[in-house]
Amino acid sequence: MTSSNNYLLDIQGMTKSFPGVLANDGVDLQIKPGEVHALLGENGAGKSTLVKMIYGILKPDHGTIRIKGTPVTIDDPAKARELGIAMVFQHFSLFESLNVVENIALGIHADSDLKSLAKEVVELSERYGLPLDPNRHVYTLSVGERQRIEILRCLLQKPQLLVMDEPTSVLTPQEVQKLFMTLNRLAEEGLSILYISHKLDEIKALCHRATILRMGKKVATVTVSEQSTTSLANMMMGEAFTESSKTRNRQIGEVRLRVNDLNTQATDATGISLKDINIEVRAGEIVGIAGVAGNGQDELLKALNGEESNTDASSVLIEDRQAGKLGPNDRRRAGLASVPEKRLGHGAIPDMDLIDNAFMTGYQRMGLLIRGIINYRKTRSFAQQVINDYGVKTSSSTVSAESLSGGNLQKFIIGRELTQQPDILVVSQPTWGVDAGATQTIRQALRDLAEQGAAVLIISQDLDELMDITDRIGAICGGRVSSFYPTESVTIDQVGLLMAGVDLEAGAEHAS
Repeated sequence: MTSSNNYLLDIQGMTKSFPGVLANDGVDLQIKPGEVHALLGENGAGKSTLVKMIYGILKPDHGTIRIKGTPVTIDDPAKARELGIAMVFQHFSLFESLNVVENIALGIHADSDLKSLAKEVVELSERYGLPLDPNRHVYTLSVGERQRIEILRCLLQKPQLLVMDEPTSVLTPQEVQKLFMTLNRLAEEGLSILYISHKLDEIKALCHRATILRMGKKVATVTVSEQSTTSLANMMMGEAFTESSKTRNRQIGEVRLRVNDLNTQATDATGISLKDINIEVRAGEIVGIAGVAGNGQDELLKALNGEESNTDASSVLIEDRQAGKLGPNDRRRAGLASVPEKRLGHGAIPDMDLIDNAFMTGYQRMGLLIRGIINYRKTRSFAQQVINDYGVKTSSSTVSAESLSGGNLQKFIIGRELTQQPDILVVSQPTWGVDAGATQTIRQALRDLAEQGAAVLIISQDLDELMDITDRIGAICGGRVSSFYPTESVTIDQVGLLMAGVDLEAGAEHAS
């Protein structure tokens, strides 16, 4: 038996329960010095709970944590940092109006003056290939550059363990490659990294070992090089994992959604104006729009689904009907459904139950009103159908939307819209934060919808997803949408260039 002294981090029997849920049930986790260790599991498997206990955000009910063989108690994140544990969260905590060095100083409570700290930032950024100008304001930086701030802020604290939660979800392929080079360099120098991701190809490319959780329990710790992505997925799910069909032999019909020279003006300083947007999506076709977060994706979705009406009625055509000035309900009546990126507060009302949330967008197409009165029995049946068909893990359709995990709420919202069989579907980040099994379920459901003749437009930061599922692909950068290309004719690196605002010269297939 290996001594705990040989591990940087040795966790034994970690248990944490919440009302009605045993989130972690006697979980063990060991991480070696200089190891990149993956933490895998489906939505609700207990990954977030375990990481929050490691970082001091939650206190365990039972279990022990040892650092280099010494038992420790981690009461809060400050204690975690004192013990050499740092964490880069999926959602950054930066002040846009401050510059790089000011944000770093706030995060580490540095005693040194800003000039000295700026010098340290430059030296560290050059050493690890994370170039940053310490005097630039955050609002001028790309998402990848903002992530560098978070990483450098952690490294300045000289940690022994770096925890990273879905670090590549907002990066271009080129930025992912640079990040992996940095993480490999850090690991070679002895830093341990706990890496959380749903992207199994990334785990294969980067990680040494992986610990898999299922339903709150540890099921295995494996050497990644000895596993395939399929075997990892099987362990996560506890059943045989089958890839969804990737065939693209659908019958492509007439244009169902057409966007003509769409222009919008940003309403605030942090918004993005849309400029000369032209898109066509045909019956039976899935079109993808890639892009780094914050380049106009939210504004485009709202312009298409009617949350933001346009001054020109002909800027959006639904089945050749001018819809630019129509509101969301009228566009739904015309056949367009949509799924926003933000789940709680946009895709679903947090404190309303799943039945009422199903009614909110489904009452027209599912016939849930009788002479202006809600047909509760039919509405409840609709909500339950979504839960059953999309494997939403919940005790009841009467629980609030905010009680679901992020992945399960995403499955519910996607299922709610797909069950209505819309003629046009515009969906943003369809599998964001969703585990491998649910990802395949959702992707196949989108293919099936297109197979039935719907026009599907997917806005996503997940390039693997877009390359897997779409017929044509383009990108949005700075509020402008690129030309569109047959997906089979472009590489991920070429799409990465489109995401950076570089249009490809040869073979462009314009959407207009």
